[in-house]
Amino acid sequence: MLQQSGTTLAFDTRGRGLVEVTRPVREWVASRGIRDGLLTLFVRHTSASLLVQENADPDVRTDLDRFFARLVPDGDPLFHHQDEGPDDMPAHVRSALTAVQLSVPLSAGRLVLGTWQGIYLWEHRTRPHRREIALHLLGE
Repeated sequence: MLQQSGTTLAFDTRGRGLVEVTRPVREWVASRGIRDGLLTLFVRHTSASLLVQENADPDVRTDLDRFFARLVPDGDPLFHHQDEGPDDMPAHVRSALTAVQLSVPLSAGRLVLGTWQGIYLWEHRTRPHRREIALHLLGE
């Protein structure tokens, strides 16, 4: 029988950077009792994004941040929107270039992630924030 379940998880960030959220997401999925299906994750903010990325070498996350710092620098005079500081519009652009939604399959009660993959919340603002990720699980 098809079932669905949803919740919202909140995460505190320390400012710009990637926060691995795999464990709490896995724990919530395991508590639902659904064996096979699809998990959808959606970050409820315009200055943060979601991604599946390498979880073994932290240099990958650092390099991603450095690449985006070069691609969309803070304080770029191209941007007029700076209501919350020089990182405001660059954070929106970074979010637009990445994803605010992910879908991860579920098989035999486990997320179908690769050996070196984790789910990350990517904070694009320089200050700490509390971010919410809405989860929706549909399956049998």
